[in-house]
Amino acid sequence: MRPTTRLALATIALVLGAVVVVYFERLPHSLSAVSSGATKHQLAPDFTLPTPDGRDLQLSSYRGKVVLLDFWATWCDPCREEIPHFVELQQKYGNRGLQIIGVSMDDSPEPVRPFYQRFHMNYPVVMGTAKTGELYGGILGLPISFLIGRDGRIYAKHIGATDASVFEREIKHLIETP
Repeated sequence: MRPTTRLALATIALVLGAVVVVYFERLPHSLSAVSSGATKHQLAPDFTLPTPDGRDLQLSSYRGKVVLLDFWATWCDPCREEIPHFVELQQKYGNRGLQIIGVSMDDSPEPVRPFYQRFHMNYPVVMGTAKTGELYGGILGLPISFLIGRDGRIYAKHIGATDASVFEREIKHLIETP
């Protein structure tokens, strides 16, 4: 085999390997432990962060609810696509125990306030920090969402824009799980 052919095959193998790794990293964690009662899922790190208007919000005060924790920013196009779906999910499942919480990774609250109003966000938003991102394994891209069960444990992680039907299926499953 010629050296250029070997180099081409090695390059193709590396690219395919990288694609497989990225694909499996983007898949959400399984919800199977919810139905089996297993507790292998880690507790969601607690935080107290300010809302854009300066009030404090503590994540642990939502224990007993299913929480969709969404890391986003006003400048993030995929985030802009997801947020209207989150508004719909909050409206549809809020009275059944869902609480969506947005964690804005913007540098300041100034762009968040008008964005919140323009998108008619019906759930609380807090101003995230690098430390908050580190608590959740590092936020290297946006959006990243975590689905937290009533027990305060993380049952799913979604990296990048995710179809609303995936969130809805997981939310319904966790809401119906005692």
